Amino acid sequence: MKLLFLACLSPKTGNHTTAERIRSHIESAGHTCELRDAAEFQSPAEVANLISSNPTFEGALAIHLFKAGRLLLDIQVPFGVIFGGTDINEDVKVEQKRVVMEQVLQKARFAVAFTDKLKEEAELYLLSQSSRIYVQPQGIQTEVSEKFCWSEFLRSSDASIEHVDELRVFLLVCGLRRVKDPLYLVEVFSEWHYENPLNVLVIIGPKIDPLFTVEVEAVVKRAAGVFLAQERSQQELHAAMKRCFAVVNSSVSEGMSAAILEAMDLGVPVLARDIPGNAAVVQHEFTGLLYSSPQEFVHQSHRLLSDHELRERVVRNGKLYVEEHHGLNQERETYRRLVDTLL
Repeated sequence: MKLLFLACLSPKTGNHTTAERIRSHIESAGHTCELRDAAEFQSPAEVANLISSNPTFEGALAIHLFKAGRLLLDIQVPFGVIFGGTDINEDVKVEQKRVVMEQVLQKARFAVAFTDKLKEEAELYLLSQSSRIYVQPQGIQTEVSEKFCWSEFLRSSDASIEHVDELRVFLLVCGLRRVKDPLYLVEVFSEWHYENPLNVLVIIGPKIDPLFTVEVEAVVKRAAGVFLAQERSQQELHAAMKRCFAVVNSSVSEGMSAAILEAMDLGVPVLARDIPGNAAVVQHEFTGLLYSSPQEFVHQSHRLLSDHELRERVVRNGKLYVEEHHGLNQERETYRRLVDTLL
């Protein structure tokens, strides 16, 4: 079977990584899966033309109900959809988008949600048959680059390389776009850095929104103790995560943050903003720490610094949680089984 797979493929983003991983699952079952960037297409008609002019496509798949799923509305082959997160958490609030997403969900052979919470939200806001929505958490696999140099990484980010081994680097992993809210902690972290210069915040991720990136760069330039790192390969990013003191998430909305799960897998504590997508994977004081304000972020960070038992507990439980719930084998079997329903 040959599948067309549409997703938002900005380089070095979680979406891109997820799409590549799911494609490999599908192809491991003997299918052919052609992964294309949803941004290549302007309308559903363009995708319908592509499929009708290439009869070898027997089915389709999309990540994100609106950005990619809407492009499948005119095709004549069966398709499935995977919720991205912002589609269910944010786009449903816009009536025009919600109507389109309902149409996509009604026409889809199946839908996949990363969490029970996302499935519940979809059932609440979109007219859907819940029996066609399957819950499959993201499968996680980490790989650390052996050539990575920590001091070079800090130097290239303009962070101080004096006392490198004493620095406590909090690493905020996110693409530069508003929904990730990378500036949420900047002011309070800067104040905290003045109190203790060994605490620094490094923001790392691709520049997805050009206008917002300019704003982020301007704010970070003026903020003491906060730095912006150039995006790195997945293996280098994992190496940086493994060396940092804690991985931070400050998003307004998340489907399921791969960076949080990767940090857990790497044995690094997580400090995540208390939003539904994060609370679905981070159990406060058990697999990580949640905060609901910048001030509470500093408070929880202090706890992580002073309470070694707490740190060891969240690291140990986070690692176990990922091993138990985010294994690649279960994810692979789920997608193989669902793709078979398109036959």
